[in-house]
Amino acid sequence: MPPARAIAPAPFGLAVAAALLLGVLVVQGFAQLPPWPFAALLVAAGAWLWSRPGAARPFGAALVGLALASLHGQAAMALQLPAERSGQGATLEGRILGLPVGEVDAVRFELRVTAAQGDAAALVGRRLRLGWYTRPPDTLPVIEPGSVWRFEVRLRTPRGLVNPGGFDFERRALEQRIAATGYVVKPDQARQLLPGTGLDHARSRLSQRIASALPPSQARFVTALALGDTRGLSDDDWQVLRATGLTHLIAISGFHVGLVAGFGALLGQLLHRALPGNRSRWPRPQVTAAGALLLAAAYTALAGFALPTVRTLLMIAVVLVARLARRPQGLAEALAFALIAVLLADPLSVLAPGFWLSFLGVAWLAWCLPRLHAGNVLVPFVQAQGVAVLGLLPLSVWFFSQASLPGPLVNLVGIPWISLLVVPLALAGMAMEPFSDAAANACWQASGQLMQWLWIALERIAAWPPALVWLPEPSLLAVALAMAAAFWLLLPRGTPGKPLAALLMLPLLWPAIDRPSQGEFDLVLLDVGQGLSMLVRTQHHDLLYDAGPAVPRGLDLGEAVVLPALRAHGVRRLDAMVLSHGDNDHAGGGDAVVRGMATARVLAPAGWARKGMTVCRTGQAWTWDGVTFSFLHPTPHFPYLGNQSSCVLRVEANGTSALLPGDIGRHVEARLARLPALEARADVLLVPHHGSDSSSSLDFIAAVRPSLGLVAVGHQNRFGLPKPIVLDRYQRYRVALLDTAHSGAIHLRLGPGGVQVRQRMRQDRRRYWRDAVPGGSGYAVGSPEPDR
Repeated sequence: MPPARAIAPAPFGLAVAAALLLGVLVVQGFAQLPPWPFAALLVAAGAWLWSRPGAARPFGAALVGLALASLHGQAAMALQLPAERSGQGATLEGRILGLPVGEVDAVRFELRVTAAQGDAAALVGRRLRLGWYTRPPDTLPVIEPGSVWRFEVRLRTPRGLVNPGGFDFERRALEQRIAATGYVVKPDQARQLLPGTGLDHARSRLSQRIASALPPSQARFVTALALGDTRGLSDDDWQVLRATGLTHLIAISGFHVGLVAGFGALLGQLLHRALPGNRSRWPRPQVTAAGALLLAAAYTALAGFALPTVRTLLMIAVVLVARLARRPQGLAEALAFALIAVLLADPLSVLAPGFWLSFLGVAWLAWCLPRLHAGNVLVPFVQAQGVAVLGLLPLSVWFFSQASLPGPLVNLVGIPWISLLVVPLALAGMAMEPFSDAAANACWQASGQLMQWLWIALERIAAWPPALVWLPEPSLLAVALAMAAAFWLLLPRGTPGKPLAALLMLPLLWPAIDRPSQGEFDLVLLDVGQGLSMLVRTQHHDLLYDAGPAVPRGLDLGEAVVLPALRAHGVRRLDAMVLSHGDNDHAGGGDAVVRGMATARVLAPAGWARKGMTVCRTGQAWTWDGVTFSFLHPTPHFPYLGNQSSCVLRVEANGTSALLPGDIGRHVEARLARLPALEARADVLLVPHHGSDSSSSLDFIAAVRPSLGLVAVGHQNRFGLPKPIVLDRYQRYRVALLDTAHSGAIHLRLGPGGVQVRQRMRQDRRRYWRDAVPGGSGYAVGSPEPDR
């Protein structure tokens, strides 16, 4: 008998799709992209191998994925504003994209540049993210979606903050091809050149129409579900949705596109029955598929081509086009084909969490559906929910570091309630709106009322304290083990070892936390822009020194940066928080931290400390786990003088110490410099006042004699900090400097072994889309060794 021949992988099958995905993923770990000629050669070689039948086909697909991802990454990076032009002004014209977001004193929007002069002409055709700010009594401008404007703007290269558990804005800007961010500098000279037109304008008009028919408490949900317009949802609303596990349903999701496709298929069947004369030319399966595809495409366009809807449309299109061509495919083949189509069209889509949640969710269901109980409708539905929850848990923790305990049960009610009652009524209202205002209003009102009834229950569930569980930042290995555990647990009944498989979830759900030993402490200087926040950790205790700024026209970094970083480090409770003084860049995020995490006590200087806070003053000291904390300033009866009244904290363990002086100036520095040498000396100095010339006097540096200085400073900040003259002083004493602008979050460990630089996130987690200085500081002062 001749030997059996190996079956060659199908050109668009699962093996090829997985190989293509692997190639794309490898590139996302690169610190630098390969040259484009090399990538172009790889595309050609990979495409040739892919086209040839045989076992090398997946290898060819992997090469294509690697090369295409490199080329797309280079193209997206080339679109961005060059760093040397960051901060410059420009006069340009452009069309408003999407739906502008109005706030109390600002409007934020995206703009496609259509015309510009001088150096800004290179921005034509690119996407910008802009803000238009006003001051009372000025009113916010009305910016219509799809309208054309002329602005004078100040632009910056997309750049974000880099922290444990933090949002990577530079990655998001790359994924969405944002060329620059900025703001309108002369609002009185801005001019609208053309009124709003196009799909976005139609979405805005429909959103306003729904809002006029419903009270705000209901309209915000109907516009979100019908149009993907989530501008009306507050932070509290999103918190409720996260705690109940329903975030995926509130904005337009892939399931809603599938629902509309189902309506299209039904309309196609009705049309086929109504036109019996064309049945021989247009068979019913083809008419049904065409109706489903057309309606799904129209709804995706009305939703603003949001990525989840586009991915679902591609999956539906693959299945339906195959049916139109009379070559039906199974769900697994359709999923593989859709994955290939998405990756070839945009390899950078793998940077979005929605890509993974949607494809993996369908993949789990496609694998498990044939084995689900088919006795009645309820049992398969419950089983499908269990599959989705277990299969997507590892990725949910990886992307969001959280899990909803009541989520699985809430989804059993929420999914059919929203998708089979609320959404169809909202869509029916849109369908009726051109013909009958009364019918449209009735549909929207019924939809809004149903959602409000559900919302009352959701708010009560979300108020349960353990509803939302925050988990430490997981490692890639922990996620891989959890995925293997999910696969094992979802194998057919009778598969041995399932209890052991559950143990593989432990590194994800109960990870080992890297804490200092007895007599050691960690310093984690967070990247909060032009502000300060530092976590001090001992073996069993956590102290937060300052909480970052709450920008009046931007983010509260206490909520957006500090809390996620604390949770990523496994902090569940703060034993103390020191707010060095009352300036916004140090204390602005304090309220958000107290709201979001149990805090045993808050210390602040006299004269500013609010009710419930403890006053910090010289002489206070305590010991945690062999680490001594002591305040060196302010002295008793010292008046509150802002920066000069900063709580100065010294932390010492086994002869290694750190000094955290807040924003003190030279007068306070002079007093500290006169302290006994053992009190003033420190191995690590948090550079006072972000490197301002009003601080860091030579006498102070000489008294402290640090080996390493940490500078909490924002990138290209408007104050020009740290000042060159201050850097010269540290250079004179050969103090190595690290700063958050160039290093991102900085993690040190101090103890018997001296000072260890454990991590500089912008350098140690380098990615090709992330601006990073290899040395870590960007200053000609010296760079510390990884271990000192």
